[in-house]
Amino acid sequence: MSEVLPGDRRVSGPRLIALVGPFQSGKTSLLESLLTRGGALARQGSVRDGSSVGDSSPEARAHAASVEANIASVDYLGDRFTFVDLPGSLEFAHEARNVLPLCDAAVVVCEADERKTPALRVILRELEDLALPRVLFVNKIDAATLRIRDALGVLQPASRTPLLLRQIPIWQNGIVTGFIDLALERAFVYREHAPSVVVDVPAGELPSEKEARYTMLEKLADYDDALMEELLSDIEPPRDQIFDGLTRDLRQGKVAPVLIGSAAEGHGVTRLLKALRHEAPCVAETRARLGVSDTGAPLAHALKTIHTAHGGKLTFARVLRGAFADGAAVKSASGEDRVSGLSRLIGLAGAKQPKVEEGDCVAFGRLDHIATGDSFGDAKGGVPAPVVPAVAQPQPAYALAVTVKERKDEARLATAIAKLSEEDPSLVFVHDQEAGEMRLNGQGEMHVRVALERLAARFGVVVETQRPAVGYKETIRQTANVRGRHKKQSGGHGQFGDVVLDVAPLPRGAGFVFKETVHGGAVPRNYFSAIEEGCRDALEHGPLGFPVVDVAVTLTDGSYHTVDSSDMAFRTAARLGVAEALGKAAPVLLEPVLAVEITAPSECLSKITAIVSARRGQILGYDARPDWEGWDVLNALIPGADMEGFIVELRSATAGVGSFTQKFDHWAEMIGKSADAIVAHRAAARAPAH
Repeated sequence: MSEVLPGDRRVSGPRLIALVGPFQSGKTSLLESLLTRGGALARQGSVRDGSSVGDSSPEARAHAASVEANIASVDYLGDRFTFVDLPGSLEFAHEARNVLPLCDAAVVVCEADERKTPALRVILRELEDLALPRVLFVNKIDAATLRIRDALGVLQPASRTPLLLRQIPIWQNGIVTGFIDLALERAFVYREHAPSVVVDVPAGELPSEKEARYTMLEKLADYDDALMEELLSDIEPPRDQIFDGLTRDLRQGKVAPVLIGSAAEGHGVTRLLKALRHEAPCVAETRARLGVSDTGAPLAHALKTIHTAHGGKLTFARVLRGAFADGAAVKSASGEDRVSGLSRLIGLAGAKQPKVEEGDCVAFGRLDHIATGDSFGDAKGGVPAPVVPAVAQPQPAYALAVTVKERKDEARLATAIAKLSEEDPSLVFVHDQEAGEMRLNGQGEMHVRVALERLAARFGVVVETQRPAVGYKETIRQTANVRGRHKKQSGGHGQFGDVVLDVAPLPRGAGFVFKETVHGGAVPRNYFSAIEEGCRDALEHGPLGFPVVDVAVTLTDGSYHTVDSSDMAFRTAARLGVAEALGKAAPVLLEPVLAVEITAPSECLSKITAIVSARRGQILGYDARPDWEGWDVLNALIPGADMEGFIVELRSATAGVGSFTQKFDHWAEMIGKSADAIVAHRAAARAPAH
């Protein structure tokens, strides 16, 4: 039986609503329109001319795209809404992973465009997995070319949840001039940057309205036995019953309502706000979804961290339970802090608050011990358990080697990178000792480029970039027997070490093995460890200029001096001997080969196989992606040297939704002109400057 609900389902209290959608679907324009319609802005700005509240950072302005979460609050008819505008590009998807679980609902901004359906599916899949209630806002309806039923046919394959059409457009001379709300049975005529005017449903639209309304009621009746009986009996259901059903089914994730409008023109925005006001859940239901108790000490969860030039560290957090006051002591698993300022933001402008209540999402000042993803509470209580599991950061997909122009900037670079990584944990900065370079790793070319722009603009650290070094190695293909001898006399005690070594290749992946077969005490046992260290020293750079792997060295004979022999002498002798042997044992270059798993829509498979083949890749096979109809997983082996820029080409071929993971698989011998060029380049790089 269906659930029986009271008449008015509207809840009160602050709500946190995510704005999500494919790249360039109009999310930031919708945020601007929502803030204007709610009275938070006197005039609606424009993304195109750079006057919007969202995308206000220099990097977002420069690239005309969202590159971080934008947070803004507005009071509408007595209810407070905080909207989080999240980037649509997969490269910045990490911005959503910490935010979405704490939201009460999401508005999915989309277009009836088959080219963007794969990206829409990725977004909807994440919302479905989180059980987050969602409303679709079909944007740019004023430029629509598809009839609404055809548009719904384009969008439905992206959603596992049934889409429920709530509004239909009114067409006049091929132009959408307004819409009909199927639940209210009212028509609305658009006015530019103003609320729509309510009019009677045009006579010519009545047949379409009746048909679309009945379809909506039929879908609601799938989850409401009483409504089903009324429809079968041709009884017109009361309006309150319809809205109860819409509210219940939205919150339970049984349907995803579809509204229409134009964010840039402000069309359909008032109805969207009213739908959220009456039907979106609040923090109490979000607590229940997250398994958080309604009772207990004040509790908040950190959604995002930023470092400002003048205000220091700001932590955006959702208050899930209780209240927090400015100056209050708070505690997390990482330590204890005191709140230094509470601000409700609209873009970069903040309104100071003496206290924040349950459900609010505000910026907490100077919580130095609290990181993005941490839960924190009143310091008088215990350390709160995490509200949501720690977010696993995605594997880096793009990297650049970075060097500071001046050595004195190295310390500043480390400090700046630490702050950027705190803001964005998906940025990974590593110091590769073997290659002797520092690398900045991210989710794509744009992601890394934006990080470098922030380094320069916010921290004054300008770096030079280059392609990361490939981790080539070398090995040998033959056996060599050598004598390594180190003898030096310079007054007083001299230096003497003498070893006879067999150097042989090992199977790939065996590493380094040291053995000794010395008889008769030709080399005293106490020097064996020094000889092994000398062998390892020689393997750091082979005759081709790269680390040597898969080699066995056997100490077979040698001699010593009772006075002049020492650990250092034998270590030097072993190093000289192995270095000589490697040059005689047919050294060969080894390149790393990676096992790459690529995930993408099935229709992109032919493009992907061509990309892999062009990069000397070997395709191992492909299979359907589990529980993702119309998507495939392709496995391939690709040389590490050919992975540069792979993510850029993959995203281009898959409308921005392709992704991959990689791991080392094996070393492969590399010969010919390519190998010669690599060795020559290495030799030139190691040559002393004149």
